[in-house]
Amino acid sequence: MDTLKYEVYHKAFEPVAVHVANVWINEDVPVIEALEEVFRKTNNVEGSWSYGPYIEKTEGLDECDNPDYFENVEVVQPLKIDKDLGRIGHRSTSVGDFVIVDSTDDFEIYKCENFGWKLVKTSGFGKEVA
Repeated sequence: MDTLKYEVYHKAFEPVAVHVANVWINEDVPVIEALEEVFRKTNNVEGSWSYGPYIEKTEGLDECDNPDYFENVEVVQPLKIDKDLGRIGHRSTSVGDFVIVDSTDDFEIYKCENFGWKLVKTSGFGKEVA
């Protein structure tokens, strides 16, 4: 089955949009339903969506499975490293962030709203979300 790429941009709390992830969803899934899946899969609920399948051992904690890891989520923006804390995962996708629904011939940009998603741009020149 073919998939569509959903590009996740964090902009709600950043001065410039940051492309943090790509989420691959089956193309037969309706866009709004797929956007809800993207939202869930780029939220930190029981772990960190940006860490990978395991959360490494830290002081006082053993390595464990990461319940927020999904194979169809590709982390694009490297994680920050703090000298004291180690890796710092990406924040959850929030109201004010954007997702570009990409296909070979065209794209749509959706903004995460208080309730659901709003289409803000369709195919044109460039994919700016800043």
